[in-house]
Amino acid sequence: MTVSRLRDIPGIGVDKVGDAADAAHDPDLLRLENLDTDLRPPAVAIEATRAAVDGDDANSYLPFQGHRSLLEAAAAHVGRIAGHAYDPATECVSVAGGLNGVFNVLLATIEPGQEVVLCDPIYAGLVNRVRLAGGVTRFVPCDASPEGWSVDPQRLADAVGPDTGAVLMMGPAMPTGLVLGHEHWEALAAALERHDAWLIYDAAMERIRFDGHPPGHPVAAVPGLAQRTITVGAASKELRMIGWRVGWVTAPAPILADIRLVGLTNVVCQVGIAQQAVAAALAAPDAEADVAAATAVWRERCEVILDQLADHPVVRPHGGWSLLVDTRPLGLSPEELSRRLFVHGKVAATPMNGWGPSGDHHLRLVFANEPVERLADLGERFQQALSYGP
Repeated sequence: MTVSRLRDIPGIGVDKVGDAADAAHDPDLLRLENLDTDLRPPAVAIEATRAAVDGDDANSYLPFQGHRSLLEAAAAHVGRIAGHAYDPATECVSVAGGLNGVFNVLLATIEPGQEVVLCDPIYAGLVNRVRLAGGVTRFVPCDASPEGWSVDPQRLADAVGPDTGAVLMMGPAMPTGLVLGHEHWEALAAALERHDAWLIYDAAMERIRFDGHPPGHPVAAVPGLAQRTITVGAASKELRMIGWRVGWVTAPAPILADIRLVGLTNVVCQVGIAQQAVAAALAAPDAEADVAAATAVWRERCEVILDQLADHPVVRPHGGWSLLVDTRPLGLSPEELSRRLFVHGKVAATPMNGWGPSGDHHLRLVFANEPVERLADLGERFQQALSYGP
């Protein structure tokens, strides 16, 4: 019998579609199901990784909390965006990727049975970690329009109550591409203070915005939030260093000490040969230009998909790597649309079941892993898939 902590935790769907796509061995299959990207990591990161293979200090558990160079680079990186100085020795810790960081933070901040506020739809991996940590999900519905996704700031604030342990926000959010702004952070600040709750900010994609604006970090928007905000960052998305499995957490020193303790008890340490590479990528003089160039490519691919599927119920993202299709106007479930696309259109795409309540009527398309020339016939593939019956 399944242990109780797993009873409300479904899979994420991506693994099933991804495994089927791998097994197909079909080069014509469009891989839109998983958050991979074909854009290479920064050259400085690849060089540093190769050099680390020969270094004895990279083949060690120590230091458990992350190499000093990584902590300094991560603290400086978050500090630049947040407009707030973080001490790398007491206010920053390395983690084994962003989701490991989120889970460690949840274990350090919420008591079993406390609520965690999330936008809906949202990545199932965040939902599942809240539940695995013993938290109760409190979803705030987002609204979809031809212009994209939005969420009312006051509605977010009203979701914070006496049972709230934390608010877990991501911007741009995955999989919607929802971008949160000053008005959201300002509305949340008073509610967090009133109910003594934490703001956990997942910053994995914060620079991947399609509006040309800089990241909207909550601490930069509302300086008083610094003492209630825990930032979780990762090298996987902006730096395209998925396989390196390195992330970081910055927070006020008292709670950061607890997050460090959870890390020692959970994953223990990070990938040794990867940390210097991430530090080099974060601190490189051309780091901002590198992320901007990658973002421009992803935005172009996104626009191709939006153009190809202009006659379908697709919601425009404001950033990130993916967009959603509302399957209700098509008269199909996300699972059925995914199946038809795979079989009849040679498109691998993931149904959003478990990605918040509204995920049950959405299909995700990832545009980070296929070049524009491969996306040019996506509309035809959709039509072919939809023309077939059950």
